[in-house]
Amino acid sequence: MIPLMKNAFLNELETKEALAEFILQAKRFSMDEQCAKFEKEFAVFQGAKEAILFNSGSSANLAMLQTLKNLGRLAGGDKVGFSALTWSTNVMPIIQLGMQPVPIDCEPTTLNVMSHQLKERLGDTEIKAFFITNALGFTGDLDVIRQICNERNIILIEDNCEALGTELPAGKAGSFGEMASFSFFVAHHMSTIEGGVVCTDNEEFADMLRIVRSNGWDRHLNSDKQYKWRKKYNIHSEFYAKYTFYDLAYNLRPTEITGFLGSYQLRFLENNIATREKKYIMLESVVKENPDLVTLDRHHISLLSSFAFPVLCQTPELKREYLVQFSGAGVEVRPMIAGNIQKQPFYRKYVSESYKLTGTDTIHDCGFYCGNYPELTKIDIQTLCNCLRKY
Repeated sequence: MIPLMKNAFLNELETKEALAEFILQAKRFSMDEQCAKFEKEFAVFQGAKEAILFNSGSSANLAMLQTLKNLGRLAGGDKVGFSALTWSTNVMPIIQLGMQPVPIDCEPTTLNVMSHQLKERLGDTEIKAFFITNALGFTGDLDVIRQICNERNIILIEDNCEALGTELPAGKAGSFGEMASFSFFVAHHMSTIEGGVVCTDNEEFADMLRIVRSNGWDRHLNSDKQYKWRKKYNIHSEFYAKYTFYDLAYNLRPTEITGFLGSYQLRFLENNIATREKKYIMLESVVKENPDLVTLDRHHISLLSSFAFPVLCQTPELKREYLVQFSGAGVEVRPMIAGNIQKQPFYRKYVSESYKLTGTDTIHDCGFYCGNYPELTKIDIQTLCNCLRKY
């Protein structure tokens, strides 16, 4: 069996031993200095001014949209575009917060929204924000998409949960929008078991993200920012300030275990990314020789942080054949994320308007993926290569 992921952590035994020692020695487990330490380290890695740690990537998505609504940048009824090939909890907050989701089609050869598809949607629908998903380690032409959004005053935010470390000539994925979310779930590039981050260069967004994360209070802001909020709302008592709640929020806080694991796993991340790209290229070389399969286009990407290995077949019938081939070899596979999100039960329940999504339908009908990670052995790689060959 070749599972989607073999280990919970990079350098698993070493990490578990370090975690056990931390748990034995730690005096506090609720969010504290370990979380703050990891936030600073991750911001440096990503090249962002601020990193705000959450208990999951999905929570990070929710917090970004709630932040935009709290600050008046978005309102109920606003149309928010999103990548049609995405995860459920990218779209659910748009619906939960009373906005109108607008799917934007994805290019099969890149698995992502490209600038021409964004322009096509903007030709018939005005949107206030665009929540783009960088799917399975790949991206669209984010520099051009950012330029379009800037020209049309569209708020761009990124879900970079599956593309941590991917780079374009214009910058790292997750650095093109006003905010970007990242996930550290066990099956992702690095693991804190559960956990996520939002990165931003916008100080106002960062402050509101911290308020949204922690019940609506100011407890995790510095003293100068606490003073600003308390002065604005005429809160003069330190006693009452402890339980003063400034805006709509949740409890999305991580634990010190999350922060500790984040710092510990971060030291292995760059080598992990390089190994994933190397293994991807090995598998890609087999796909290039197989006319049944589509070679994905990554010419605009300078460093591919491969989340998994996507397989895109020329037809749905060929997909069924290759699924049998993979399953017969003991390889665990998954659909291309949620496929065309409009086909999901929750979406059909809450959203009446439907859009034509030709490219995303192709990905939905013809694609699947298997795992790609450093622990794949030479025998594993050979098995995957055999599964990708035409017989």
